[in-house]
Amino acid sequence: MHKNTPITREMKYIILTILLTLVGLGTHASAQSRGEKVLVFDIKEEIGSTAWIHTSEALRQARSSRVDHVVLHMNTYGGEVSFADSIRSAILASRIPVYAFVDVNAASAGALIATACDSIFMSPGSSIGAATVVSGTDGEKMPDKYQSYMRGIMRSTAEAHPWQGPDTTRLFLRDPRIAEAFVDEAVAIPGIIDSAHVLTLTALEAMKLNYCEGIMHSVDEVVTHVAPGAVVERYTPTAYDNIKGGLMSTWLRGILILFIIGGIYFEIQSPGIGVALFVAIGAAILYFAPLYMDGLAANWEILVFLLGIGLLAAEVFVIPGFGVAGVSGIICIVAGLVLSLMGNDGLSFEGVPSDIISASLWTVILSIVTSVGLCVFLGRKFFKAKKGSPLARLTLETTQQSAEGYVGVEKDALDALVGQSGTATTDLRPGGKVSVGGTLYDAISDGSYIERGSGVKVMSTSSGQVVVRKE
Repeated sequence: MHKNTPITREMKYIILTILLTLVGLGTHASAQSRGEKVLVFDIKEEIGSTAWIHTSEALRQARSSRVDHVVLHMNTYGGEVSFADSIRSAILASRIPVYAFVDVNAASAGALIATACDSIFMSPGSSIGAATVVSGTDGEKMPDKYQSYMRGIMRSTAEAHPWQGPDTTRLFLRDPRIAEAFVDEAVAIPGIIDSAHVLTLTALEAMKLNYCEGIMHSVDEVVTHVAPGAVVERYTPTAYDNIKGGLMSTWLRGILILFIIGGIYFEIQSPGIGVALFVAIGAAILYFAPLYMDGLAANWEILVFLLGIGLLAAEVFVIPGFGVAGVSGIICIVAGLVLSLMGNDGLSFEGVPSDIISASLWTVILSIVTSVGLCVFLGRKFFKAKKGSPLARLTLETTQQSAEGYVGVEKDALDALVGQSGTATTDLRPGGKVSVGGTLYDAISDGSYIERGSGVKVMSTSSGQVVVRKE
């Protein structure tokens, strides 16, 4: 009889290597035979409008290309919570699995986005956490109501991935308490962190606490792990995507609102078609166009804004005083601007987070108040500018003195001209001069262009002028 030959450690390693190679080759062949595809896209900037546009376009490309997996290659210190929440919602709603590869950092809003993904992989030396809500101006911690809301978002995002593994004591893929501890130092987890610090996890700590599924050295390694041998696509942002993302940024929207309201204000101060009106129209187009193309601004929301402009114009130019039409116009303008920033479904706001509603409302209100304040300030500066100063060049300094032949016309004398005929001594477009009974009068046409030398008839009077129409 032959004795059994003992298996050495070296032989065990050789056998294990052969088995792993065979399994890998089998999996590789299986992925190729199934024709699996993976799409990779990056978030390597501050979380904002551009990151949101890139994410939505990448997921749209994934759906149209019928890919099987999406890998998010991220390295970010965070950004605006409202856009991070939109990205989170898009990832949770995706029917295609999304995997996050944290390459160095997933801080603040980045931690929220990573938590929304189906799996998290981290590079050696990377970290995730520190999601406390801070002010965008001075970096100071925001009041507790903001922290409470962020805790709720982090917790619900972690709970969106139930655990179905062999460990029956785990209810969720990632512990919601850890997600909360990312936000607020008041959340203590025995054995992990006390109640004096905001939680940030290294890659090894995240692995130990089951908050990530593996440590990988590159995004290619993640792709190979997710779907060995799969065809890889990459989302590359177009110039159009970047422009649209820039136009949707919060600070630019505020500036556009300044120009919209400012243009309307100055146009009302000096009625007629002028530069201020074109500035307001241009700003309104830049404000609504990207929101409309992205599906946020609906047709009826833009019409509400235009209705508000019409009501305000009617109150100023048609209806004496300032009453219902003016107030309704202001309400419609604010409503149109605010509603266009939110992803509401008609008049239903069920799927819109409260922070999005609050941020949209405050963006518009603060921008309008700032715009009106600047308009009043600049208007006073123009009117009170000293002769010869740069601002004085933008204002009319000439006065009409009676000694130079400028005289007022009595209203009764003008009213007596109604019904009489005369001749246009200048082109009326719509203002100009007419001669009635051998006397020159300031005139304005009834809206049509009247050439010099044409016969005219006086229809009424307005503000020291006669209103005429072409005979």
